[in-house]
Amino acid sequence: MLSIGFDAVSTAAQEAKNPQKDMPFGILGSLMICTVLYIIVAGLLTGVKPYSTLNVRAPVADGAAAIGVGWAVLLIDVGAIAGLASVMLVMLLGQSRILYTMSHDGLLWGWAGKLHPRFRTPYIASIVVGIFVAFLAAFFPIAFLGELVSLGTLLAFSIVCLGTWIMRVKQPDVPRPFRTPWVPFVPVGGMIVSLALMLSLDAPAWIGFSSWLIVGLIIYFTYSRKHSTVQRAARANRAVVETAAGREV
Repeated sequence: MLSIGFDAVSTAAQEAKNPQKDMPFGILGSLMICTVLYIIVAGLLTGVKPYSTLNVRAPVADGAAAIGVGWAVLLIDVGAIAGLASVMLVMLLGQSRILYTMSHDGLLWGWAGKLHPRFRTPYIASIVVGIFVAFLAAFFPIAFLGELVSLGTLLAFSIVCLGTWIMRVKQPDVPRPFRTPWVPFVPVGGMIVSLALMLSLDAPAWIGFSSWLIVGLIIYFTYSRKHSTVQRAARANRAVVETAAGREV
């Protein structure tokens, strides 16, 4: 399954002191550190066992067992459980913040952006997301859910790459504390890789993803488009322009 912990950091941008600079460097820095650690672990594992035998559910624990370090297997299993718990908490935090922001932009109903009177967190969105996630985990295979998450994340990556390219062309003078290098090569490369990975996933995941995408489009065209702050601002600007044109006539 695609790792999505890095981009989840961006959902907490409103809680950072200087998000325009801190977020890009934090995401890229953590990505580089994790990449180096992954390469080191992969190199050690392939030195312990042939790579063809490591395509299992717990390759690190399997490698530790192969050299007879029983206590390490237990330690690795405990660490994996703790890691999964932390990932779930980060994803729940990130999704609730996304719903909160979408609510304030008029794309979702007001309850999604309601804050707790004491803790100042979007508690209703957190509760709804938690219940929904628990339902999916209880009734659907984990492999299917993993591919479904990967499809959605890869589509989001493709849209971000496309948006970066479009903004650089249409709004070249917008202040950018952090600039994406080598535009359009980086955005186009990101889109190609993301779309290629999407095409490699199985048909059941595509069916589930398409169903969820249809639900999202229904919400957008029945509610979001009418209440979006961007759309309301655009309608107000058009009204001002039309009024000014009528006066000139």
